Amino acid sequence: MTRIVTYNVHRCVGNDRRLDVGRVAAVLAALNPDIVALQELDVGRRRTNHVDQAHEIAELLEMACHFHPAFRVEEELYGDAILTSLPERLVKAAPLPGYDRLKALEPRGALWIEVDVGGRPLQIINTHLGLVPREQQIQAAHLAGPEWLEHPDCRWPVILLGDFNATASSIVYRTLTQRLKPARRLAARKQPTSTFPSPLPVLRIDHLFVSAGIEVQDVSAPFDPLTRVASDHLPLVMDFELD
Repeated sequence: MTRIVTYNVHRCVGNDRRLDVGRVAAVLAALNPDIVALQELDVGRRRTNHVDQAHEIAELLEMACHFHPAFRVEEELYGDAILTSLPERLVKAAPLPGYDRLKALEPRGALWIEVDVGGRPLQIINTHLGLVPREQQIQAAHLAGPEWLEHPDCRWPVILLGDFNATASSIVYRTLTQRLKPARRLAARKQPTSTFPSPLPVLRIDHLFVSAGIEVQDVSAPFDPLTRVASDHLPLVMDFELD
């Protein structure tokens, strides 16, 4: 069994407004994952004491780390990462298109690595889509197209995961489920999977999408005193096997 987690960590600032990278790492350590996809990480930013949050969490979990800055301001970076204890290699890290009519939107990106699971390659793509529906639709279509999911190197099995800022009723969700299956619906055991806001989660905006070749066992959003405060999102956890 392999465990993967997607988690928007809100630059490691919790609902108590406390900056605590170690607390986020503790949430993840308690879950004992093999692969972790993180969103909203600060690297070298003044507002979070110039810490490289991606690598600090990776060191605490004793994992390898790949970080992609969605945007940078001089030496300050902000973006997403994939951490893993499995053999891995970076395949691609790139920006996602924005919505040309709204130039001031926060840049977004995606990160793709290949991991070795019991001698078999597995593609992992982590992303964090924008907040504006039309922007999200453009980005989802880009991910579903030849640059990512239809790329010749993106051979199944593949997992696309992250913070999509969109629910199951959205065009974004329908676009991606034309290519992949929502892991929640495949889980053998049905558990609560709403992730936002963490103190009282009512929205499912963090998702895991999987291809054929992946047997989903469980999907859950751990809800306890630590996860309720460490970030404004709950982590979303999937246990799976390659069939």
